[in-house]
Amino acid sequence: MFTDPSRISRTLQRHLARTPARPGEGWKDASGFSLVEILVVILIIGVLAAVALPAFLNQKTKAYDASAKELVHSAEITAETIATDNSGQYTKVTAAELNKYEPTIQIAAGGGNAYISTPATPEANGYSVTATAASTEDKFTISKSSGGAITRSCTSGPSKTGCSGTKTGSW
Repeated sequence: MFTDPSRISRTLQRHLARTPARPGEGWKDASGFSLVEILVVILIIGVLAAVALPAFLNQKTKAYDASAKELVHSAEITAETIATDNSGQYTKVTAAELNKYEPTIQIAAGGGNAYISTPATPEANGYSVTATAASTEDKFTISKSSGGAITRSCTSGPSKTGCSGTKTGSW
């Protein structure tokens, strides 16, 4: 029933030997990260984010431009279909007619999507269609001359991203 007093004394001495005399003294053996190490890691993450973030933002503008290029290409194919249905004449190639033949061709701004701007006045033997990218306002044009030559040109909007960083160019 009773425990040996010398055993209690030894247990108490061992416990007191492990307890630091002053606060914080016993933490010298503790493992973990110091404040400096944590700050260095945060600094490295910040530098990596500063380098990577502009690259990711640039991808978004490239996606808007790619969408406009795809749309003007669809309009080109649709213009050829219209000409096929009209004895090889391109006189009916208008934004409304393009949308009538291919309902996925958007002919008005909205929804954050690229859209076909009003095409140039159609000619019997040629046409010109222009798609405007949402957000960047870059314009991509495909024209077919009366001689059958197809040209692709672009005009950059305020961001100057669509024509390899220049105001005008080809793609």
